[in-house]
Amino acid sequence: MRMTRPAVASAAAVLLAGAAVLLIYAVGPFSIHMMLHIASMNVLAPLLAAWAITCRPTRSIRASWLWRATLLQIVLLWTWHSPAVQNAVVRSPALELALHGALFLAALLFWFALLTIPAAARWQTIPALLLTGKLACLLAALLIFAPRPLYESAGHLVHAAEHLSAFRALDDQQLAGLLMITACPLSYLVAAVIITVQLICRPETSAAALPHRSLPVGR
Repeated sequence: MRMTRPAVASAAAVLLAGAAVLLIYAVGPFSIHMMLHIASMNVLAPLLAAWAITCRPTRSIRASWLWRATLLQIVLLWTWHSPAVQNAVVRSPALELALHGALFLAALLFWFALLTIPAAARWQTIPALLLTGKLACLLAALLIFAPRPLYESAGHLVHAAEHLSAFRALDDQQLAGLLMITACPLSYLVAAVIITVQLICRPETSAAALPHRSLPVGR
């Protein structure tokens, strides 16, 4: 339970933050797209990884897998939200489904590596979490503060009214960024804080569990 606590707390924090945002704002197509990302990467993936470890304890994996998963997740996230890929996704539902699946699998690998990393290397989870949250936050800030819609050929622009589409698309894009900047960094930050507390408390627990031995005197 101690090992899976960061993932469960992270998913719970995202659910609460997402519910608070959705109670205030009405979502558009791009915001729904972002909600699917957040639900799969920051709620379903950590919970599924925690469930898998709880049901069937696994051996520790090398710390290098955590950094591979971190890099893969960041590259896929930024690539997905590039204008060229977004325009291609609009024309190909199969590509959209494939990219959703790839992001979910990358997030699942990230959380699984995070929870099964060896105890001696567990400190590496903290920079991995903070780096992921920071880059997700930068992407969200780009969506929020961009002066115009970044995805001009997105599906919701095609179906919107001609004179209102740009304004609606910009609002929708900003809300999508708000969802990301609320949920993603919060998810990784909560997990990082819990792991930090566990690492700080671990030496005290280990020291208390050691038997007291008298040192030899006069030798």
